[in-house]
Amino acid sequence: MKKRIFCLILALVMVLSLAACAGSGNDNTENTKDTTTNTEGSEATTPVSGGEAELALITDANSIDDRGFNQFSWEGLKQYAEENGKTYTYYTPIDQSTQSYLSAIEGAVNNGAKLVVTPGFLFGEAIYKAQTMYPDVHFVLVDATPTLDDDTVIADNTCSIFFAEEQSGFLAGYAAVKEGYRKLGFFGALAVPAVVRFGYGFVDGAEYAAKELGLEAGSIEMKYTYTGAFGNSPDFQAKAAAWYQSGTECIFGCGGPDNVFAACEATGGDCVSIGVDTDMSQITETCLTSAMKMLTPAVYGAIKAYYNDTFPGGTSETLTINEDAVGLPMESSRFKNFTQADYDAIVEVLKADKDGVTSSIRRDVDADGNTVAIEDVAATLQYVTVQVVE
Repeated sequence: MKKRIFCLILALVMVLSLAACAGSGNDNTENTKDTTTNTEGSEATTPVSGGEAELALITDANSIDDRGFNQFSWEGLKQYAEENGKTYTYYTPIDQSTQSYLSAIEGAVNNGAKLVVTPGFLFGEAIYKAQTMYPDVHFVLVDATPTLDDDTVIADNTCSIFFAEEQSGFLAGYAAVKEGYRKLGFFGALAVPAVVRFGYGFVDGAEYAAKELGLEAGSIEMKYTYTGAFGNSPDFQAKAAAWYQSGTECIFGCGGPDNVFAACEATGGDCVSIGVDTDMSQITETCLTSAMKMLTPAVYGAIKAYYNDTFPGGTSETLTINEDAVGLPMESSRFKNFTQADYDAIVEVLKADKDGVTSSIRRDVDADGNTVAIEDVAATLQYVTVQVVE
């Protein structure tokens, strides 16, 4: 509460100061220190709050160096800007609310933003409104569509980027079983579509690897849960630790990997963990690999399309293994048995959809748009036994 009051006071002081000096409008955001390159290509400078920039990113109220969506989306924007002499900055909203996001977007637009990147599903409602409020500004919405009260509209100045999480999860489950693990766990956060797709892919990947290896039916045991919330919690960590202590060898921490990382470190022994979205190998030595989305090149590509007049406005695109948009970071993974050749082989299977492997990976909904439950997935498995844990 004290931090919230401090931020509000700080924002008010900064707004009044800017209004007195330059007549600028209310930003209501906290613009965090970072590097900005000007269009003349001169030396980088550190922008003050409300500084002008052509490219802007709005964080989801977490820090820009969150090792997740904010950081790696920012890296894509920053890379394009520095390579092409564009000014750039980011804004950190006061909280995770649509109004705070809209205030941040307003600040970016008032300061000259031509394109705004918003990473994560929390921005759906804000972009639904912003794309109409600012028709001359382009928006790149990552992992969401502009939606308000079940009404989805992607305007011509907006593109939505998604990833085939089920394919990335499949690779993680496949690799874990090929590596030699037989007691697995999926530790999901909220059962939002992206997390569900990661989980179902993880299950199907483990099933496919077990079949390839010729294992006996039921050889793979998997505990499966959704905690109901993102972020870190002592209760979540304790739950993951209990899994490890009861014999689970490898847990995929999806939507709150730090809980799993901490649990594995505390447990010790031969347990390992799997990260999500980005390469998390530097966070803990227990991280076997990470089920990745290639956020940086995806954002870079969307910005490049804007400047090349090929911006895919009005569309929602799902990037897949065929665009090398999902995968495992083999160079930093800690495999002892699963080789680069093994990885390359299964990637080729997925790219070619050999024997329908890729098209048969389960998602959160079926071909008719009906919700698929984990119990539905589990009922079809031969080699993996799924225990759903509340």
